Amino acid sequence: MGSVLDWTQSGAKIALVYDRKEEKQCPSVALFEKNGLERSSFSINEAIDVTLEFLKFNCNSDLLAAVVRGETFDTLKIWYFSNNHWYLKQEIRYLKEDGIKFMWDLTNPLKLMCWTLDGRVISYKFVWVTAVTDNSIAFVVDASKVLVTPFSLSLMPPPMYFLKLEFPSAVRDMAFSSKISQNHLAASLSDGSLCIVELPPLDQWDDLEGQTFKIEASYSGTEYGPMLHLSWLDSQVILGVSHFDEDVHRGYYLHEIEISCSDYRSPGSVTCSGWHAEISHQISLEGVVIGIAPNQLISCSAFVQFDGGKMFEYTSKLGGLQRCDDMAFLSSCPWMDATLVGEKPLLFGLDDNGRLHFERSVLCNNCSSFSFYSNSGEGMMTHLVITTKQDYLFVVDVGDIVHGQLEQKYGNFLPVVVRKKTGENENVFVHLWEKGAQIIGVLHGDESAVILQTPRGNLECVYPRKLVLASIFNALAQGRFRDALLMVRRHRIDFNVIIDHRGWEAFVESAADFVRQVNNLSYITEFICAIKHEDIMETLYKNYVSLPCISGDKSSKTIIDGDKKVYSVLLSIRKALEEQIEETPARELCILTTLAKSSPPVLEDALKRIKVIREMELSTATDPRRKSYPSSEESLKHLLWLSDTEAVFEAALGLYDLSLAAIVALNSQRDPKEFLPLLQELERMPPLLMQYNIDLKLERYESALRHIASAGDSYYEDFISLMKKVPELYPLGLQLIGGDSSKRQQVLEAWGDHLDATKCFEDAATTFLCCFCLDKALKAYRSCGNWMGVLTVAGFMKLGKDDVLQLARELSEELQALGKPGDASKILLEYCGDVDGGVSLLVDARNWEEALRVGFLHRRDDLILVVKNASLECATLLVGEYNEGMEKVGKYLTRYLAVRQRRLLLAAKIKSDELSLGYPDDETASQASSNFSGMSAYTTGTRRGSSASTTLSTSTRGRGRQRNRGKIRAGSADEEAALVDHLKGMSLSEGGKIELKSLLISLLMLGEEDTARKLQRTAEKFQLHQIAAVKLAEDAGSTDNIDEQALTLDHYTQSVRKQVLNSDAFSWQSKVLL
Repeated sequence: MGSVLDWTQSGAKIALVYDRKEEKQCPSVALFEKNGLERSSFSINEAIDVTLEFLKFNCNSDLLAAVVRGETFDTLKIWYFSNNHWYLKQEIRYLKEDGIKFMWDLTNPLKLMCWTLDGRVISYKFVWVTAVTDNSIAFVVDASKVLVTPFSLSLMPPPMYFLKLEFPSAVRDMAFSSKISQNHLAASLSDGSLCIVELPPLDQWDDLEGQTFKIEASYSGTEYGPMLHLSWLDSQVILGVSHFDEDVHRGYYLHEIEISCSDYRSPGSVTCSGWHAEISHQISLEGVVIGIAPNQLISCSAFVQFDGGKMFEYTSKLGGLQRCDDMAFLSSCPWMDATLVGEKPLLFGLDDNGRLHFERSVLCNNCSSFSFYSNSGEGMMTHLVITTKQDYLFVVDVGDIVHGQLEQKYGNFLPVVVRKKTGENENVFVHLWEKGAQIIGVLHGDESAVILQTPRGNLECVYPRKLVLASIFNALAQGRFRDALLMVRRHRIDFNVIIDHRGWEAFVESAADFVRQVNNLSYITEFICAIKHEDIMETLYKNYVSLPCISGDKSSKTIIDGDKKVYSVLLSIRKALEEQIEETPARELCILTTLAKSSPPVLEDALKRIKVIREMELSTATDPRRKSYPSSEESLKHLLWLSDTEAVFEAALGLYDLSLAAIVALNSQRDPKEFLPLLQELERMPPLLMQYNIDLKLERYESALRHIASAGDSYYEDFISLMKKVPELYPLGLQLIGGDSSKRQQVLEAWGDHLDATKCFEDAATTFLCCFCLDKALKAYRSCGNWMGVLTVAGFMKLGKDDVLQLARELSEELQALGKPGDASKILLEYCGDVDGGVSLLVDARNWEEALRVGFLHRRDDLILVVKNASLECATLLVGEYNEGMEKVGKYLTRYLAVRQRRLLLAAKIKSDELSLGYPDDETASQASSNFSGMSAYTTGTRRGSSASTTLSTSTRGRGRQRNRGKIRAGSADEEAALVDHLKGMSLSEGGKIELKSLLISLLMLGEEDTARKLQRTAEKFQLHQIAAVKLAEDAGSTDNIDEQALTLDHYTQSVRKQVLNSDAFSWQSKVLL
């Protein structure tokens, strides 16, 4: 044990060097706890005579660096500990005369400073790069070894591996290319050599598991030293950056290297030797390269990022760098990747501060890792998957990035904001179970998985619901029903996704393809049992309907008939089963399932199929189809298992097959005492009577009525009793009676009594007239207030003059009590000859013109004076009511604007600080409210007036102002809407306008022109105020900025006057009074 040692920053462990020359082995490093217990150790894998110096942990104690001095060169080695294994991640060689020394940065764990004896100071800034390819092959560097694991075949964490590649020296950088059937790996080694490996397609890797392949360095006629930022431009072209210290070639160079292989490459094997690498083009660089990402849109092209986020595009044919300012980043991004969306490449970069950059903007400020997902698996990105520093995984639609909707949907990737905005989080983010877990790769296409690695080193595979649904929708869009069904079963997605993703009508048309592709009756039966009435794309998966694969394809119908959906889908599947699948017992059970799960269940058809099977079993003849069907007992038990046993028993009764009903009852474990007496009683009845009683039990009343009608006249009383019990059967009963007039009159009278009892007096009177029951018809007309019908029926009954007069006076009094003075006046004038009473009732009805006409008809000046005085009084009341109405309109409008301003202030306060749940204090809000009004209660006048006034409601005559829609509760959530409703409810009704016009004409006839003009102007002013107030409130409700200068009632009144004064709303006005 030597003197070279170093403590971790926490002091929990100490690392020291073992000198094992006596054992003829190279030195090793061991780690001990403070109590002297050895925790782990590893060999440095060098010659025996090397010495190890300057053993140092970084500030996080997760990296251990040391200088190894050999005979020909010195080496700086950096190890990393994970999953109880030490990995050599970097090896940098120096000349012996440099005398290299180093120290870690005190605050940055990935920054290391080196210096040499000749005064050179070199700063290294390392970054962790995830080496997982697009086809999910993972590479782990460990000294001169690369551990390879295809995640699509085996999900095993390092240091375990699927196969191992051994290189001549330690690996400093590598790049992988996957083009159709060709998989190439390029590795830059610490000795300056370049190695190329060709791997077979993934489907030929089964024989490679556990093998180790030794890789030879490629031949090159030019020395270019260790290269970094390796990137494949094509299957034969590599791009890389190297650094030279010689005076002639000092600086950074960008190399384009062409590779070729002289050895024979056998299919399915790993090609490890015979590679040649030659520099075809070289460019001197003026700055430090941060990263290189190949351009997937253009062949032999790549994006090169320099310090500061500056972006250039390199194209092999052009041989130079072209600046791309529109794709540059705002700062240096060590993690950079390019992907293809449509016909446009997109560049994403992640800097050291966790900011995710895209097109000179920052998408996320707290990102820890990111990757791309393609639901088609063909390289076209559909989703961006990121993890945040708060340990949340977000799945982002590429459309949201392109259209700039990230802030709206993802709230800067802060979970508390997302929950407030969406109310649901399953489709937006997933909470990671372990702190510090990062994305290392995804499985594209139908796999739809995200692979995460925790700080402990273990791997976990998660399946975000959003990616799973995207892959299912993509499979359905391509018509791959079997793949979609397997994904639904594997991930426990609702089966109705297959039906509802484009609407059940589209699925019905594709049902035959669905059955043919799935071709598994167990899966189809499971699918049938899961069908629901609802459209889950509008309920359970509502937040996923914006996915690109279904937009624009789904039916425009959002409200569906659930029963129709289930019935139609199961009918189409049943037809497809009969056409596509050969006859087997399993197919028959599947068809029975479609009948049992239909909505409503088609149990009678299912029992008919079972009855056919039973008849085949009882038949003595040999039927070749018998082997294609299950036994009747198995079929019946299957049906009973799927359905309600009582419903199946009733369906068997409905077939009028008592033996089948008994078999159903026995197989449903019912007590024989429950069903045997019923079946025995039915068996003793005549057939029609048996069917009638079964129909009554099953409440099939129409069928029961037909059967009892066919049973003969002896059961006529049962026929009438059934119609009285079920009144809906009366029309059918009249049809079944035919031309028998006596029976017809009995049925009509019974029907009329039913209508009269249910207060359908008009229909009852008409029915009584059909059977000549005049007394009952007169009573029904009188009950519904149809005085003309009553007097007409009285004429048919040939009542005496005195009886008609008495009846007319009674009707007049009843109509007055019902609030119909106009009709009562007609009876008095036409049947009783009471002119005084008739005119008085016309005045009460506000029928001014008719009252004047009757007065002049009978030359009664006293009656004309009565009409004049009443009309003047009514005009005075209306003027007062309209003035009070204008005052109320102003108060309601002022209160509305105050409430609206207060709500906008609260909304602005919440929006300004979304992360806090604070609200403006009451003093601030009330101050905004007081800018408009000090009202805190609703006070209105209580004067009474005409039916055309603004405060009285004359619902009995259907005239006057419209009824208000409930009280207004000050400070309630719906106060704004209630205020607008009250303003709208204050408008003049059509009945009020007719009454007002009649009053104006009568005043002009009586010579009261001044009174009429005053009334018309007041009513016009009120109506303009009401219309203007409603329009102002609607405009204020549609804006977020209340302009006190523009939103004034006077301004809107002037504007409305020009627009509506000559419209139909003011047709009640008299032109002579304008």
